[in-house]
Amino acid sequence: MTHVFHRAPRNEYPMAARGDGPYVLDTTGKRYLDASGGAAVSCLGHSNAAVNDAIKAQLDRIAFAHTGFFTNEPMEKLADFLCERAPGDLNAVYFVSGGSEAVEAALKLARQYFIEKGEGSRSRFISRRQSYHGNTLGALSAGGNEWRREPYSPLLMPVALLSPCYAYREKRDGESDFDFGQRVANELEEEILRQGPETICAFICEPVVGATLGAVPAVEGYFSRIREICDTYGILLILDEVMCGMGRTGTLFACEQEGVAPDILVTAKGLGAGYQPIGAMLVSDRIYQTIRNGSGFFQHGHTYMGHPVACAASLAVQTYVEDNNLLENVRLQGAALKNALEATFGQHPFIGDIRGRGLFLGLEIVEDKETKAPFDPARKINAKVKAAAMDAGLMCYPMGGTIDGQRGDHVLLAPPFIIEASHVDEIVSKLAQAFQSTFKEV
Repeated sequence: MTHVFHRAPRNEYPMAARGDGPYVLDTTGKRYLDASGGAAVSCLGHSNAAVNDAIKAQLDRIAFAHTGFFTNEPMEKLADFLCERAPGDLNAVYFVSGGSEAVEAALKLARQYFIEKGEGSRSRFISRRQSYHGNTLGALSAGGNEWRREPYSPLLMPVALLSPCYAYREKRDGESDFDFGQRVANELEEEILRQGPETICAFICEPVVGATLGAVPAVEGYFSRIREICDTYGILLILDEVMCGMGRTGTLFACEQEGVAPDILVTAKGLGAGYQPIGAMLVSDRIYQTIRNGSGFFQHGHTYMGHPVACAASLAVQTYVEDNNLLENVRLQGAALKNALEATFGQHPFIGDIRGRGLFLGLEIVEDKETKAPFDPARKINAKVKAAAMDAGLMCYPMGGTIDGQRGDHVLLAPPFIIEASHVDEIVSKLAQAFQSTFKEV
């Protein structure tokens, strides 16, 4: 009997024994192609020698030095690397241990920024339905994943939730993509005016929505309008690239493809590729200088922020990605994978939509392709797909509640940046096996 409090205590999990590139092997020797990067984390696979060596070298120097007393070289170098490549004027980085912590820091910094500007009436946030920003109470409040929120709703701060830019289900008949994007973006202005601009700190959203919707990008023009609205009313734009960032969509930062820069950007997952726990909050000059020249202290912090080993690992990950031109491979294999998915499942009776960017792709499952009606949640289609895929030796990321937190199923794919054409074929063939097993009784 295990003494570990597992995510699902009634489940039995295979024991991960070792990694081999894009594969995870269990203790029986079975190989699983990691087509989801765990949860869009393992962008370099599971056995990168350069990253392992960087971790070992840092351990030989110093494992930990509290940031209340010291800075450290890997943290400084990683901050330089990120800021030199970040969009806009994101020139300061605050390192934490994961995505939820990064979002929590962003919400608190937004509030403190306005306090130090003398605008203490700004205390509210606006987000979108069917978003996900993390599992701490602040991050959960800012998200729109109703399934995750519901048990803790009495503990959460109120956050207004707008429509997602989810064209597959929310675009109206006869409406162009552009007009749809402008319509849902304008909900932000309507909500700001409803609450009063002087009460709003920030709008937070994902450039490409990850776990909750399944790799849904915005339509062209949506983010330009969002940026314009935020600027008009002096509201901060926080972009959550925890899942979709650090090269996952084909550019280092996902928002590069939208032609906008946020005031605060949060990232994690692919930042350290799973070799060490790390997340980051990148901050604009305006915000950083307001704190630096004001109180001189961000009233926040964690024990393990800026951890030398985590920063050394992350720097090695990002250097490897850049030196080996892996973002080009993300674009190349991402296009190949999407084409293969469309060729294999485009006419599948239970696949309603195939979407995404780069190696961040989603397939939405429906019971009726014509009406887009979902399966009854009681049938637990997403759980059956996951189990069948694992049986076939494939790790993918199915989720339920795609439509409203209860109804709808999708599968998210986020394989490592190192995959080759043979892995694309393997992903599609094993996913086909999983679907065949799941739908054989439908």
